[in-house]
Amino acid sequence: MAGRTLSLLKRSDHRNSGYRSSAFKRAAAVGAVALATVSLQPVAAHAAPVPIVGGAPAAQSEFPFMVSLSMGCGGALYKKDVVLTAAHCVNGSGNTTGITATAGVADLDGPGAIKVRSTKVLQAPGYDGHGKDWALIKLSRSIDLPTLKIATNTRYNRGTFTIAGWGDTRENAGTGSTRLLKAKVPFVSDRRCKQRYGGRFVAGQEMCAGVPRGGVDTCQGDSGGPMFRKDDSGAWLQVGIVSWGYGCGRPLVPGVYTEVSTFASAISRAAATL
Repeated sequence: MAGRTLSLLKRSDHRNSGYRSSAFKRAAAVGAVALATVSLQPVAAHAAPVPIVGGAPAAQSEFPFMVSLSMGCGGALYKKDVVLTAAHCVNGSGNTTGITATAGVADLDGPGAIKVRSTKVLQAPGYDGHGKDWALIKLSRSIDLPTLKIATNTRYNRGTFTIAGWGDTRENAGTGSTRLLKAKVPFVSDRRCKQRYGGRFVAGQEMCAGVPRGGVDTCQGDSGGPMFRKDDSGAWLQVGIVSWGYGCGRPLVPGVYTEVSTFASAISRAAATL
């Protein structure tokens, strides 16, 4: 494992994008898609998680709302033709056919994958690499799979959460996983998270989760994917978006996730414009 001096990295992996960047967070680079109305210059970001560390293979159809994005990020079906992901996974807002969303399979190399191109991206208004880490991707057609509803209040921002993704299985692996992996992580209080991250952590916009002993975490390639749990009715509910963190699976270093409930109204309004 790399030393503690490793910089923050976003938890996206744009190794297939052709970009080279010195991003801080758990991403190797930021903004891997070509948008018609935005600059294509990569920009620095802050920390993010990598593909699932310490995870187990998810069963086919266990999380049917999961989406793999071609720029090396994850996401979830917010609507049948809209994917919710992280703002640092895209390079602004505008029209683009440069993203392919893959859904319907736990094994990306297996049969039955549904592949749909994007038509538009909407990045969180005012996103500057610090907080507000959400974005929407409009698809060229609907995907006939279950969507993942999002939390609209903080009621479920506690307890134990599920994380899932196709990211790296260890820090700095750089390979990702073709199999969807899953893991459980407990909530970490804002106070404890600030002890680790200080002013980089944006309370009210971000939340933390992680196993104190380490060994379980999101990692590069997991950015944009959902952190979710069951609500009182037993339905899956998204409470977080994989955003950033120091390394992957380090002891006493939780992952940082966009607090979805904070932005639920903004996400709903934005989706209505796509």
